[in-house]
Amino acid sequence: MLTHDDIHLFSHGMWQRAWEKMGAHPDVQDGADGWLFRVWAPDVQSVHVAGDFNAWDPKATPLAKAAESDIWEGFVPGLAAGSLYKYVIETYAGELLWKADPFGFFAETCPGTASKLWDIAGYAWKDATWLKKRAERDIMKSPLNIYEVHLGSWKRHGDEPQGEPREDGTWPGPGDPFPAQRGTYYTYDDLSDELVAYVKKMGYTHIEVMPLMEHPFDGSWGYQATGYFAATSRYGTPQQLMHFVDSCHKAGIGVILDWVPGGFCANAEGLATFNGHMLFEREIHPNWGTHKFDFARPEVRSFLVSNVLFWIELFHVDGIRMDGVSSMLYLNFGVDNPADKKFNKYGTEEDLDASAFIRQVNCAVGREFPDVMMIAEESTAWPLVTYPAEDGGLGFHLKWDMGWMNDTLHYMQCDFPWRPGNHRLLTFSIMYAFSENFVLPLSHDEVVNGKCSLIGRMPGDDWRRFAGLRTLFFYQMTHPGAKLSFMGDEIGQQIEWRYYESIEWFLAHDFDATHGAQQRFIEALNHLYTAQRALWQNAYTEQGFEWIDADNAEQSIVSFVRHGDKPADDLLILINFDPASYETYRVGVPREGDWELVFTSDDPSFGGSGYPKVEMASSKPEPWNGRENSIEISVPGLAGLVYRRRRASSYKPPKPLKATPKTTKKQTRGTKKPASSRAKTSK
Repeated sequence: MLTHDDIHLFSHGMWQRAWEKMGAHPDVQDGADGWLFRVWAPDVQSVHVAGDFNAWDPKATPLAKAAESDIWEGFVPGLAAGSLYKYVIETYAGELLWKADPFGFFAETCPGTASKLWDIAGYAWKDATWLKKRAERDIMKSPLNIYEVHLGSWKRHGDEPQGEPREDGTWPGPGDPFPAQRGTYYTYDDLSDELVAYVKKMGYTHIEVMPLMEHPFDGSWGYQATGYFAATSRYGTPQQLMHFVDSCHKAGIGVILDWVPGGFCANAEGLATFNGHMLFEREIHPNWGTHKFDFARPEVRSFLVSNVLFWIELFHVDGIRMDGVSSMLYLNFGVDNPADKKFNKYGTEEDLDASAFIRQVNCAVGREFPDVMMIAEESTAWPLVTYPAEDGGLGFHLKWDMGWMNDTLHYMQCDFPWRPGNHRLLTFSIMYAFSENFVLPLSHDEVVNGKCSLIGRMPGDDWRRFAGLRTLFFYQMTHPGAKLSFMGDEIGQQIEWRYYESIEWFLAHDFDATHGAQQRFIEALNHLYTAQRALWQNAYTEQGFEWIDADNAEQSIVSFVRHGDKPADDLLILINFDPASYETYRVGVPREGDWELVFTSDDPSFGGSGYPKVEMASSKPEPWNGRENSIEISVPGLAGLVYRRRRASSYKPPKPLKATPKTTKKQTRGTKKPASSRAKTSK
C-alpha cells in the first residue's frame, strides 16, 4: 500500500526505496492473484496499462491517481509473469505516449521495447562469507586492480576467426571490415563460468562491467539507458545476473557496476518527455544528444537514489562507478557559444543542484552500505572529489586520474629520441597524486574512435612495441593509486575494440607467442601486485611513495620506492623507457642491505630479451641519488625491475692495498652498452 509517508518522501527527494512500491509487483487483492502497477505521471489526462494480456488496447485497463499525489496505480488480476506491458499516457492535448515502465525490473529483448512482468525476489544468495569480509575490509588499504568488461563482446559463441591472418596480424571476418553482428551473446550463466575463471586466473581483484541497465542501441555500450531498474535481457534474466555476481564473490572477485545518472537516451519508449513535456530531464546535452536529468526535481532525485541503492542491495555489487561526473557538475559542459552559457546564483558555472545530488547519493550509500566503493569518472580540477561531504567534498572514495592517463599515453606514443624532452609527462602525476584517491585508468575510451589500440600507440618494431606495452602496464602497476585496464589490452590486441564482436582471443593461442607472452606477463604482474603489500597498503598517501631519481631524462629512466606499512615490505622500482641496456647502473637505495630481484618485465617468458640480470645486489656505502647507500645492477632496455631488501648487506669492503697511488674516478649514472650488445630490437 502506498502510504502518506511514501508520497511525502518521494515529493521531497528522500524516498530511497521507491522500487519496492513503484513499477509492477505481484499482489493479491480480494483473493485474486495479479499485478499491482504504479507510475509517476503528473499533468496528464489519463494513464492506462496495455500489454499482450489485453491485446495492447490503450483504453482497456485504466489506472487511478493515488490521493494527494501524481502517482497512478491499479491492480490487474490474472496476469502471468513474463507478460509484456507498457503505460499509455494520455496528455491534455490528446496524444497517446507508449512508455516502458521506469521502475520495470525486466524488458523484452531488443528490438522489442516493452517492459516484462517480473518478480525480482527469490534468488538464494550464497555470498555471506564474501559480504562479511567486505564489511571488515578497509577500502583504502586493500588491493584494487580492476578488469573493465563489456559483457556483450568479451567473448561470443561462434565468433571464431575465418580465413588466414593479414600481414598486420589481424584476421578477416564475415562482412569485414564492419560485420553487423558476429556470434551470439554469452549469457550471464556462461560468463559466470568462463569470465569469472579467467579473471581469477589472471589475478585481477575486481570486474567492472559497463552499464547493464536496459538500453536499446548496442553501439551506446549501455551508456544511454531506457530501463534504469532493468538488468538488460541481452544476456539473461535478473536472477541470472545475480548468479553471475554470486559466482564472482565465490571466486573472491568484487563487482563494480557502471552507473549513468548524467543522462538517458531520447528513445520514445524511455524516460524522454515522459508526460509530453520534460519531466525527468532539464535539457538536452549539446554534445551527446542525451537528456540530462533534472536534479532540482525531488522526484527525480528519489528515482536515482533509489536506483543506486537497488543495484547495491538486490544485486550485491561491491562498487558503483559514476559515469560522466564532469558533465553533471558544470552548467556549460559542452557549450561552445558564449551566448548560450548559463550561470548559477553566484555567477559561476557550477551546477549546484548536481553537486548536491551527488553528495546525497554518496551519503546515502555511505549510510546504508559503508563498505561499498563509490568511484567518480571526473576529468576536471573540481576540488575535493574524494573528500567527505561534511568537509565540503563530493563524498567519493576514488576518482579516475585522467591526467595520468593522458600524460602517460602521450609519452608512450613518443618515439625514443623525443622521450627525453617529454620526460616531465612521466613524473608530473606525482605532483598531485595524493590530492585525491586516484584510480589509474586504461579504459575502453582509449581504444576506440580512432585512438588506436594500446599496442598500436607504441613506437618501433614489433619487439619494441610489445616491450613498450609491458613497460606501460608495469608503470601503471607500480605507480601510486588503484588500477584499471580494459579487456583485450592484456593480450596486446592490435585492432581497436569493437562492441559487435569478441576480443581476438586467437591472438594469444600457442601459435602466436608474442600475444600469449603479453598475456602471461599481465598475469604475473597482477599476482605481483596482490602479493606485494607495498604496492597497495599506502597507495593514496605520500607515505607510500618516494622518488629515488625522477630527473634522469637523458636515459629515460625513473626509479622510486614504494613503501608498505612495514619497512621490510619496501620495494625499489626502476623503469627504463628507452631501448638501451646497461651492464652496470648505480642506483641509491632507501637503506643498506642485500636487494633481491623479485620481478623483471624483461623475462623471456614474457617476450623480453633475457638481458643478463643481477639477482642479488649488495649495497655499498657509496652515496648516490642523495642516499648514503647504493647498489649496482644491470638494466635491460624497455623494462621494469622490482627489488626488495632481504637481509643486511653481505658486502665487505676490500682491504686497502699498501702504497696504492691515489686515483680519481668519474661518476656516471651507468655504463651504456655499445649498440651491438643492447637489448634485442626484433623478436
